[in-house]
Amino acid sequence: MTNEKLDKYWINNYRMGGYLLFACGLINLRYQWGEPDIISRSALIFGPGAAILGATYVPALVSVLGRREVKALIAIAGVALIAFAFSN
Repeated sequence: MTNEKLDKYWINNYRMGGYLLFACGLINLRYQWGEPDIISRSALIFGPGAAILGATYVPALVSVLGRREVKALIAIAGVALIAFAFSN
């Protein structure tokens, strides 16, 4: 694939990553219900997921999400949050 075709699909990667974080946070909430501070720990996972997912539908934020350094920071943060979700 050429770079032009790959660049066309990057927004879908954000949406899938946001949905992944959102779903993991809700699953974490469900399976650990009754634990102390579970709502805040789960919100730490599904909150950023919902924010990323919502940002992909706002044109002003899409231009910010398209920057290379933002892509790298969100990828690192996403991996860290998924690791937190599984170790939590």
